[in-house]
Amino acid sequence: MLRRLHGFPWRPATAPALSAAVRCLSSGAVNITLPLNFWAGQRRISQENRKENVYEPATGRVLCHLEQCGEEEVGQAVTAAKSAFGPWSKMSGMERARIMIEAAHLIENRREEIAEMEVVNNGKSITEARLDVDSARLCIEYYAGLARTLAGQHVQLPGGSFAYTRREPLGVCVGIGAWNYPFQIAAWKSAPALACGREILSTPN
Repeated sequence: MLRRLHGFPWRPATAPALSAAVRCLSSGAVNITLPLNFWAGQRRISQENRKENVYEPATGRVLCHLEQCGEEEVGQAVTAAKSAFGPWSKMSGMERARIMIEAAHLIENRREEIAEMEVVNNGKSITEARLDVDSARLCIEYYAGLARTLAGQHVQLPGGSFAYTRREPLGVCVGIGAWNYPFQIAAWKSAPALACGREILSTPN
């Protein structure tokens, strides 16, 4: 997250230099300048030219600027999600579960980094921030487990006939997050949808 925002080269999540870079945000030494909007694998610049300041609770300084998306950007994000829905929905539950577990491992490996960013962005204590990151990881792991078990039913009918049901992903859905638990709620909204083969767009409230 932070490495991408600042263009830092990759380092292990426990690298002292990276942790120091996160912590020094509170002193105003580092500013986030890259766009926060992200879809289809890229950061996006809004054409709306409307920005909101994001303030650091501890100091009151402007941490970064959040660009508001308009109809055009929302349409692009939905189109990208629909494009991804095709191959994702055709995966088996086991395949989706494997990818979700990999995502959970990435979160676990970068736990401290993400938690420190939550402290700077949200103003909560580091202890609570770590619990939020753990909750997000556990949520993804839980629904990855459920993804493997999703199945239809065999229904016996009179006369030797039978019927069956099958679970099919419906399409793209939208998850609305919140300012006070941004990382945690992003996992709560996305993990169930991804486990069921759906694509989700996440937006703050």
